[in-house]
Amino acid sequence: MAVEEAEAKGFNPGLIVLLVIGGFLITFLVGNYVLYTYAQKNLPPKKKKPVSKKKMKRERLKQGVAPPGE
Repeated sequence: MAVEEAEAKGFNPGLIVLLVIGGFLITFLVGNYVLYTYAQKNLPPKKKKPVSKKKMKRERLKQGVAPPGE
């Protein structure tokens, strides 16, 4: 009985899985970066919420400026 060693043909299955997952990860990160830069250039900036009169009054009092009418 002669035992013949089978030659490994092709890639290691673990290596294939690693390459596929790595490829997806790199594609995901590059895609996110491209979308982020596109959004920064082309989308309008977020509108800020208007400050309420109550908050403005409180801020003025903290700064020591008396609000008008008091």
